[in-house]
Amino acid sequence: MCLAHRRFPMRPAQSVARPQFRLHPLALEVGVFCLIWSSAFSISKVALLDCPPLLLLTARFLLAAAVLLGGALVTGAKWRLGRRDLVALATIGVANNALYLGFNYLGMGSVSSGLTALISSMNPVLTAVLAAFFLSESMIWRKAGGLVLGVIGIAFIVRSRVSSGAESASGIALVVGGLVSLVSGAILFKRLAPKGGLLIANGIQNLAGALALAPVALTTESISAISPSWRLLAALVYLAVIGSVLAYLLWLHLLTVLGATAASAYHFLMPPLGLLFGWLVLGEHMAQRELVGIIPVALGIYLVTRPAAVRKAAMA
Repeated sequence: MCLAHRRFPMRPAQSVARPQFRLHPLALEVGVFCLIWSSAFSISKVALLDCPPLLLLTARFLLAAAVLLGGALVTGAKWRLGRRDLVALATIGVANNALYLGFNYLGMGSVSSGLTALISSMNPVLTAVLAAFFLSESMIWRKAGGLVLGVIGIAFIVRSRVSSGAESASGIALVVGGLVSLVSGAILFKRLAPKGGLLIANGIQNLAGALALAPVALTTESISAISPSWRLLAALVYLAVIGSVLAYLLWLHLLTVLGATAASAYHFLMPPLGLLFGWLVLGEHMAQRELVGIIPVALGIYLVTRPAAVRKAAMA
């Protein structure tokens, strides 16, 4: 054997590892949240065919609270909450659940689910402005530019939706009231930072929403107006378990990880997704040109959320 071979033995050829695509957990979390949140508008319209809005919401919140608080008991979550935390969670629950969804459900009686999703997606703009004042979140040029692009994309989509004049002005006003309530809930959550863990915190919020709505629902609506059906039951379970439990847990986690402005920017995805689900589930009209608005929306989300991702990577 050659000396060179004794000193430098030949090694078996090693296969070069191919790069594998791995989906970032946060990206998956955002994707699931957006799909659930946007689909809830059309599913709610289905449920409203068989049940008055406030009674439907009361049942939804009670079922969600039972699932969440029951889950907290099973998992052994700590229940030690101060009076301040209970008051804060109840207040946030009234804003995020009773007022936001209450206004939305009343508005959807005369407004399409697609337009409701469009109005609700203005969340990032109002959140960014309020977060700069109340949460001291910086408003750098990337965030401002991303928010402007998001508004442009949404405006492009909205234009074709309202040009026909088929949507109700009073219904639109109610949905706008729901938007203000949702943004207020997000700011309060970040400002007050109540303790309790996601299961207990979300459970108390749903219970507070149910207790706030129940007297109004029982006074203004009739239980006899409910038309029991498998369609109503399926929609109620989806809205309570998937919408009020899973989606809100994801939303509160995104608020904690990304901050109010960056997390709210993903609501810019709701218009195209809301229009898509409205078309698939309810057969609502969706023009192909409306999908063009997705381009500035996607770029706007990138600009708003990118700085937060960079800062997080730098701190790791």
